[in-house]
Amino acid sequence: MIFSVVRHSKGHITASEILENVKKSYPFIDLSTVYRTLDMYKQMHLISSTNLGGESYAYEWIDQKGHHHLVCKICENITELNETFMDHLSAEIDEKFGFQSDIEHFAIFGTCEKCQ
Repeated sequence: MIFSVVRHSKGHITASEILENVKKSYPFIDLSTVYRTLDMYKQMHLISSTNLGGESYAYEWIDQKGHHHLVCKICENITELNETFMDHLSAEIDEKFGFQSDIEHFAIFGTCEKCQ
């Protein structure tokens, strides 16, 4: 059931939101079960997690290699970045430092245009 909720969510979803959805069908599930399941999905590279600041995370199903975000520290809005942004950064790191980076998930924190 957790799999289905994450897979069919429209974008990012928190563990609490997942729990709320799953409890409709499985009222005895608890938040620790949701977190354990999310950790397993992360290890399997099925989902990504984005730190929203502090201890707050949003989860999202990933169906492509690179998955990158801009995260507003004020309103917690998440904007997805095209993978080509990180491809350029990765190439620059390789050229300048001789280091082959493997950037699969990356979050850049700042202030969105609306909150500035």
